[in-house]
Amino acid sequence: MSGGDDSRLVWRRGRSEPVTDCRVFKVRRDFSADPRGRGEHDFYVIEAPDWINVIPLTEDGEVVFIEQYRHGTGEISLEIPGGMVDPGEEPRDTAARELLEETGYEAREVVFLGRTRPNPAIQDNWIHTFLARDCVYRHEPLNHGTEQTRVRLVRPARVPSLIAGGEITHALVVVGFHWLGLWERGVAGGE
Repeated sequence: MSGGDDSRLVWRRGRSEPVTDCRVFKVRRDFSADPRGRGEHDFYVIEAPDWINVIPLTEDGEVVFIEQYRHGTGEISLEIPGGMVDPGEEPRDTAARELLEETGYEAREVVFLGRTRPNPAIQDNWIHTFLARDCVYRHEPLNHGTEQTRVRLVRPARVPSLIAGGEITHALVVVGFHWLGLWERGVAGGE
């Protein structure tokens, strides 16, 4: 089942109003018409900048992970480097910058793997996933502001068991490794 008349699915936004500005994202309230003619309803949308994730591989083939405390869960999370794309910055440049800031590693090459909507039900942004190849250690993580990371090197063959065993729980990290698998099979990447 696919295709068909999109007019039966598309809600038409009539007006929007800002709700709050939370520094790293904003929330707006949209008032949209039901395509079935059942009136207008309100929806809340998180306006966020695009994000990046980067899977760094050292010259020895290890994945450069970071461990950091996450306030949403109150736990230390095993993740790949990531962050927000700054205004005027290209996602690939953000990937290289975040990699160096969060891990102290620098990549010889940064390869685009794909992009995904983090949560289209309530968010308007993309996450761009990159592979950083032949990463070389340059310095300790910068850990400026409220960021505090610790580097952990892992053999790629261990990643599936870390996901299946619940040590990697961040959905966007799991998506990143899915993109990597697609790229390795030649069905993803390129821009």
